[in-house]
Amino acid sequence: MKNILIPTDFSENSWNAITYALSFLEDQPCNFYIVHVSPLKVNGTASLYGIKNIVLENKGDYNVAEEQEKLLGRMREYATGKAHRFFMLHEHSFFIEAIRKQVVENEIDLIIMGTKGASGLKEAVIGSNTGDVITKVQCPVLVIPENATYKPPKEIAFPTDFNIYYKNRVLDTITEIITMKDAMLRILHISKKKQELTALQHKNQMFLDDSLSKNEHSFHFETHQSIEEGVQRFVEKNSIDMIAMVAKNLNFFQKLLFRPVVENISYHTKIPFLVLHE
Repeated sequence: MKNILIPTDFSENSWNAITYALSFLEDQPCNFYIVHVSPLKVNGTASLYGIKNIVLENKGDYNVAEEQEKLLGRMREYATGKAHRFFMLHEHSFFIEAIRKQVVENEIDLIIMGTKGASGLKEAVIGSNTGDVITKVQCPVLVIPENATYKPPKEIAFPTDFNIYYKNRVLDTITEIITMKDAMLRILHISKKKQELTALQHKNQMFLDDSLSKNEHSFHFETHQSIEEGVQRFVEKNSIDMIAMVAKNLNFFQKLLFRPVVENISYHTKIPFLVLHE
């Protein structure tokens, strides 16, 4: 039984992440923990007077219990998985603290969330809450862009510079998904000019090849001045359905996710990202 955590602010962006999650895990027994976090706000005198000056920030005029009931009804109507159970949660806390708490208390295997909430900035690839989760919470995160529509991920790209050694925890998550979806993993290396791998890079490539020996996978070496544009071209050429990456691999991670929107780069608005932690 998998334990899945899905933060929601009751926006259509978060609903899109929920529907993707239900379809993605349709055949898997799952507990879905749907959490809404009512944020806390620290006022200007908190440093002087302490916790009493941390107050509930009331955003919107919705009633959380009513919204949760409506959301639960939508999920039950949408869900086709017979082994899915839903738990509606409400936290009054700082967002990251609430997510960390749920990860520990409910032994969460995967967090699934949208790129942005109801007030997401259009000029950013991901919103601040999503960015905080994937950088500050030690749990795999599947990030669902606002324009993503579900189709079984048969082609998964795994960008890497081969400079880091991937531990079994990372590879186990990847192999579990490609086995579950009978997917092809396309390991992508992008460099600004053609050059031989260093001894360390070659060693890490061979380790990946050996670790993935029971799964369909291939290695691809592309040359491009821009990592983002190189990934865009690869996504289009290979009909990529999902991009997996490791947070520790900062060279790719920061350039692919923590960057402003560029007009000719569109993969981040349609292709889900699986972010893994060691």
